[in-house]
Amino acid sequence: MGLKLANPEMQYLLKFKGFTGEKESLVCPESVPSFCSFRYGLSLLLHFCNVVIMAQRMCLSLTMVAMVNSTEPHGLPNTSTAEHLDHIKNPVYNWNPKIQGIIFSSIFYGVLITQIPVGYLSERYSIKKMIGVALFLSSLLSLLMPMAAGGGEAFLLACRVAQGAAQGSVSIAQHVMWVKWAPPLERGRLTSLSLSGILLGSFIVLLVTGFICQSLGWPMVFYIFGACGCALSLLWFVLFYDDPKDHPCISISEKEYILSSLNQQVSSRTQPLPIKAMIKSLPVWAIAFGSFAFHWTNNIMLLYTPTFINSKLHVNIKENGLLSALPYLLAWSFGILSGHLTDFFLSRNLLRLVTIRHLFNTLGLLLPAFFSVCLLYLSFSFPSTAVFLILASSTGTFCMAGVLINGLDIAPSYYGFLKGVTAVIGMIGGLISSTLCGVILNQDPESAWFKIFFLMGLINVICLLFCLIFGKAEIQDWATDRQEHTRL
Repeated sequence: MGLKLANPEMQYLLKFKGFTGEKESLVCPESVPSFCSFRYGLSLLLHFCNVVIMAQRMCLSLTMVAMVNSTEPHGLPNTSTAEHLDHIKNPVYNWNPKIQGIIFSSIFYGVLITQIPVGYLSERYSIKKMIGVALFLSSLLSLLMPMAAGGGEAFLLACRVAQGAAQGSVSIAQHVMWVKWAPPLERGRLTSLSLSGILLGSFIVLLVTGFICQSLGWPMVFYIFGACGCALSLLWFVLFYDDPKDHPCISISEKEYILSSLNQQVSSRTQPLPIKAMIKSLPVWAIAFGSFAFHWTNNIMLLYTPTFINSKLHVNIKENGLLSALPYLLAWSFGILSGHLTDFFLSRNLLRLVTIRHLFNTLGLLLPAFFSVCLLYLSFSFPSTAVFLILASSTGTFCMAGVLINGLDIAPSYYGFLKGVTAVIGMIGGLISSTLCGVILNQDPESAWFKIFFLMGLINVICLLFCLIFGKAEIQDWATDRQEHTRL
C-alpha cells in the first residue's frame, strides 16, 4: 500500500523519488527537458494563436477611426474629401455612434453563445480539429472583413458574430487540451504561457494598427492578421495531436513522463454530466464568483482606461494609446510569472495547491481594487497617476494561476463544460460592468470614477471572500468517474 499524501502533485513528486513504496517505473522530471520540450513548443504555438485571435478581435475598434466619416450620406463611402486616402486603398463609411457600438459588441455575442456548447463538445471530440478549424475560420473571416464592410452594416455584423463564435471555440477548447498534455507540476507554466498570448496580442495591436492604417490603409490590418492566422492554423494541424501517446515527434522520455504523471487523472468521458452535483458544489460556485469579479474588473480597465486617461491626464491621442498599451505588456509579464511561481511552490513543496490558488486569487482581485483607490487619492502627478493606472490594469492577470485554472484541479474530466459555464458567468459580469460604467459616467461625471472604483473594489472583496472560504483544489467526488483519487 502506498502512502496517502497531502495532494496528488506531491504524491507524484514523491513517487518518482521512491518515498511512497510503490514499485512504478516513472520518468523523473529532472531527466526530461522542460522549456525545450515538445509540450512547451505546443504552449508557445498556442501563445501565438492567442496573439492573432486577440489582434483580430481588437483591431476593428482602432481601424474604425479610419473607416468612419460622418459627413457623407448614410452607408455610402466618402470619396470626395481630398484629405482621405484613395477610396480603393482606404474606403470610408458613414456609421453613426449607435451603429459603431453595435458593430463593436457583435463579436462578444458570438463568443458568448459558444462557451458552454464548445466546452461540452471539447470533452468528446477532437481538440485538434476544433481549434484548427475555428482558428482558420476566424482568420478567413478577418480576410473577408473589408469586403463585408463594403457590403453594408448587416454583412459586417454577420461576419463579426461568426468570427466571435470561432474565437470563442478556440478560447474554451484550448483549456481542455491541457488535461492530457500538462503534468500537474507544470500546469501553471504551460497554461500561463499559452494564455498570456491574449495580453501580448492586445499590446501588439494597439502599437501597430495605427501605423498600418496610415501607411497601407485600414484593410491591410485585416489582411495581415488574417494571413497570420491562416498560417498558424496550418501549423496547428501539423504539430498538434490530441493525445501525447499518439504524437510521432515527441521523445519517448517526454511521452512517458507526461503519461505517468497523469495516470491518476485519466478518466472516462462517456459518463453523463453531473449537472445537479455541479450546481450544489460550492467549489464550482467559488470559481464562478471569482470569474465574475475578474471579468467585471477586466472589462472596466480594458474599455474605460482610455476614457480615464483623457479625463484625468489630458494627453493627446498618441500618448493615450501608449499609456493604454503599456498595461498589457506588464500584464503579459505577470501572467507568465504567476505560472512559474505556481510550479515553483509546488515542486519545492512550499505551499499546498489550494493555498497557491488562494494566494493568486487574492493578488488578482485585491491589487486592482487597491491601485484603483490609489488612483483616486494618491495620484498627485502625471507619473504617479500613470504608475497606479498601469498597475491597476495589469495585476488582475495573477488570476491566471488562480480562479481561471481552478476548474482543472477540481474536475479534469469535465473541465471543458465547467470552463464554459464559468466563462459565461464571468462574461455576464463584464457586460454588466461595462454598461453600468457608461450609465454612471453619463449621469454623474464629477464623482463617476469614485463610484466605479468603489463598486469594483466591493465586488472584488465579496467574491474573493467567497473564493477563500469555499474554494478547493482537489478533485471533487462527483468528478471522479469511478476512479480513485487522492484527496487533499
